[in-house]
Amino acid sequence: MTKTVLVLGANGRLGRAAVLAFAAAGWQVRAQLRRAPRAALPAGVQLVQCDALDVPALTAAGQGAQVIVHALNPDYTRWATLLPPQTAAVLAVARATGATLMLPGNVYNFGHQLPAVLTEDTPFVANHPKAAQRIALEAALAEAAASGVRSIVLRAGDFLGDAGTWIDLAMAKDLARGRFTHMGPADLPHAWAWLPDLAQTFVAVAERRASLPPHAVLHVPGLTLTGAQLQRAFEAALGRPLRARRFPWPLLRLAAPFWPMGRALVEMRHLWQRPHQLDGTRLRALLGGDLPQTPLDSVVRQCLAGLPQPPGLPALA
Repeated sequence: MTKTVLVLGANGRLGRAAVLAFAAAGWQVRAQLRRAPRAALPAGVQLVQCDALDVPALTAAGQGAQVIVHALNPDYTRWATLLPPQTAAVLAVARATGATLMLPGNVYNFGHQLPAVLTEDTPFVANHPKAAQRIALEAALAEAAASGVRSIVLRAGDFLGDAGTWIDLAMAKDLARGRFTHMGPADLPHAWAWLPDLAQTFVAVAERRASLPPHAVLHVPGLTLTGAQLQRAFEAALGRPLRARRFPWPLLRLAAPFWPMGRALVEMRHLWQRPHQLDGTRLRALLGGDLPQTPLDSVVRQCLAGLPQPPGLPALA
């Protein structure tokens, strides 16, 4: 039987990575987007151009699909208004098609005081708006399992790869000036997810979904790196030292009352002040061993190559 996946939000960072990974694994891919693809997609991918709240169009596109990847991620400043209707729409489509719904989770659910090691049993704490919104999203998926909607949450750290990440927007923004920006203390571990590896993990779990309960949560360990480790990796790739500088959080805080995005970013500053990593024990057990893991030096070189103004890289030996 042909394996078919409907990817919602195919123009986004994870959405695009998921389209590429599922297509490479031999799945028939249907890619939902509102606008034309921002870059060419693999041959055979079927485009579904419609709004993410257009349930009839999405239901028609999802007929015959075994899996739906929910990679929709509205602007930070619009979560409160858009997450609930998007969640309702996606669940309606999953219920109508019988497809398993797969969602990329994040670490927001654990609140401001998140512990250093995060397992699937770590309690959620809704002590800031983004935590409460993500907790409600996952709760809706868990509740829908009682009415036959199967779902899987793959929780991962901050994205590496593609545009619009902390790397290109802040940390590597001043490399041309010989500076590397730290978002918090340089010695605190931080959870990261290289998008191609995360997308391959989605494929691997999708192909083993029958062995999971109606609602499953799995943690993707990805890369756990301190700011100092990440700076050294960039220095090694560039072949030159970089000066460390701190991200100007005080300036962002001053701008927050007048700038909704700045206010939303300040709300998440705690993720750079608390060491955290994701425990992947259950995921490894499901997949039977090693997880997709691109070496850090390759990740960094690809991040550098994807910057708006890529710095010159020394040739590989």
